[in-house]
Amino acid sequence: MLSKLLMPEIESLIAERKLSILKEILSDWTPADIADLIVDLPEQDKVIVFRVLPADLATDTFEHLEFDTQEELLKAMGNEEVASILNDMSPDDRTALLEELPGTYAKRLIQLLSADERKVAQTLLGYPENSVGRLMTPDYIAVKQDWSVGDTLEFIRKNGEDSETLNVIYVVDGKGRLIDDIRIREVILSPLDKMISDLMDENFSALNVHDDQENAVELFKKYDRVALPVIDNYGILIGIVTVDDVLDVAEEEATEDIQKIAGVSALEEPFPTIPIFSMVRKRAIWLTILFVAQILTAIAMGFFGDEISKAVVLSIFIPLVISSGGNSGSQAATLVIRAMAVGEIVLADWWLIMRREILSGLMLGGILGVIGFVQVAILTNVFHVISSHWVLIGITVFFSLIGIVLWGTISGSMLPFILKKLGADPATSSAPLIATLCDVTGLVIYFSVALLVLSGTLL
Repeated sequence: MLSKLLMPEIESLIAERKLSILKEILSDWTPADIADLIVDLPEQDKVIVFRVLPADLATDTFEHLEFDTQEELLKAMGNEEVASILNDMSPDDRTALLEELPGTYAKRLIQLLSADERKVAQTLLGYPENSVGRLMTPDYIAVKQDWSVGDTLEFIRKNGEDSETLNVIYVVDGKGRLIDDIRIREVILSPLDKMISDLMDENFSALNVHDDQENAVELFKKYDRVALPVIDNYGILIGIVTVDDVLDVAEEEATEDIQKIAGVSALEEPFPTIPIFSMVRKRAIWLTILFVAQILTAIAMGFFGDEISKAVVLSIFIPLVISSGGNSGSQAATLVIRAMAVGEIVLADWWLIMRREILSGLMLGGILGVIGFVQVAILTNVFHVISSHWVLIGITVFFSLIGIVLWGTISGSMLPFILKKLGADPATSSAPLIATLCDVTGLVIYFSVALLVLSGTLL
């Protein structure tokens, strides 16, 4: 990485206050590389580097920084510098910054904006949290269908500088309703006297401003676009969403799902910087729920107390058999949750997944059952109490593992479907939760099989 390689030289220039040389060097860097450099610098040097950047490069670099670094810089700069940055930022990136800041601080920054930019910022922040309206930018190119290609190109030359992207232009009617989108390539390659209406096919996709941001992710994946138009309930074109913002949403959603699968409430801040008490609170919620739920395991063991007292040898294999149910259930839940997240399966596919998991559970249970039987045979040399009935105990372990793994895969794969049907997040069916549920049922299956196989011998 460029910033890593040149870090000693950059730090030396800062220490010697050779800022003109530093400015000349950084002017040739990309905003992403400068952002990486700023993050790695000591706090007192971040603002020095940022202030030597040309205005346009400073704004582009600021948009590449993480929220914590942006906040640091804002607090270190004067009002004029902050106003310049915020006014030049793209509206969607500015909205993302303002919605993360404390309300009173965000309001103060909004007052630093120009009248036009303040109106844009307040409009975008007025849309519901996690809606497409918070992602969109009003900077786009819209043309009329009765324009010629020559008129369109001339309009783009005059007005395209501030557009978020020029890959796609949008066609609107006299009332501003979206009627089509056209790739810029088609416009450039067409004769100047050709009409925009001749390039239209009226086949386009659009997002509603009130759509959930996850819908935007799905639509971008489906149509493989770099930008999608945003319309209101009346079909009026009011903005566009670009793929860079949607990728951020996809990353956030994936991170949140992974955290939930691990049995942690979603973190609103990066893992290295979240306050320790917030981290403990997020983790303690699920740990407490799972700890209380384990009382069911104790109840199950108490229910089979007589059997355990008659055949203490059965307790040797309790960890062996019940952990397999939790592991298989966690596997199935994780696979199903991820498949749902990427759109590979929907609610209607539950029976297909059920059939597949029944088959998988039987096969996996059979594999583990055979291994379990062999382990019982081996342990006869360690625990002599097993030796007189090792075959029956081995059969018990074999069939228990089949039943437990089968139940684990079925419950692990179906719980996400049930939660989604109820309107909850499927990721809530975390691996620890599945494991806890399978511990209880695993004990019931294990001792039920033992009663059938060992009745009249050990029991």
